[in-house]
Amino acid sequence: MTPTTSYQKRSKDQLAARVAQDIPEGATVNLGIGMPTLVANHISAMTEVLLHSENGILGMGPAPAEGDEDYDLINAGKQPVTLLSGGAYFHHADSFAMMRGGHLDICVLGAFQVSSTGDLANWSTGEAGSIPAVGGAMDLAIGAKQTWVMMDLLTRQGVSKVVAACSYPLTGIGCVKRIYSELATLACTPQGLKLIDKVDGLEHAELEKLVGLPIAV
Repeated sequence: MTPTTSYQKRSKDQLAARVAQDIPEGATVNLGIGMPTLVANHISAMTEVLLHSENGILGMGPAPAEGDEDYDLINAGKQPVTLLSGGAYFHHADSFAMMRGGHLDICVLGAFQVSSTGDLANWSTGEAGSIPAVGGAMDLAIGAKQTWVMMDLLTRQGVSKVVAACSYPLTGIGCVKRIYSELATLACTPQGLKLIDKVDGLEHAELEKLVGLPIAV
């Protein structure tokens, strides 16, 4: 779809910084595999946020400097990470007990589709050869007090990933509270989408046209 106004998309790092901006002091937060892991690099050292990884880490820090990687210290996406003072390692069964027991304030996940009312599809497109099961995403999406999604708003074909109803297999129903994308931040409510913010220069009507759904202001 050809844009009718001039605007600059958020880069992946700008998007990660936008997510980090909304994480409150003292929160315990899981960062999902992929783009959400970048959020760790944008949490201020002056802010006390406990980052959790489902493979068994609490107190995760930002990515290590090049050359300082320790591949015995990795996140759930097998990327090298750092451990902050007071951080801990533990068995993944204990990690899942944290996830399922409602001990996470926020989880930030990627997605293939999110419905306007917060249904999440983030583990399979239904294509042959895709991963065989939902894994820990279901536990995170339902177990966390808030589920946020960080993703590109459109597919490479220009189709909105925010939809009226998900066509891909669901991870959770009505669990997503916010969608952070390169063009806008949206809230998912039982009444549909609400705008939190959008990039400068993007008209509201054009955003609705790109998404294909009404977005309340």
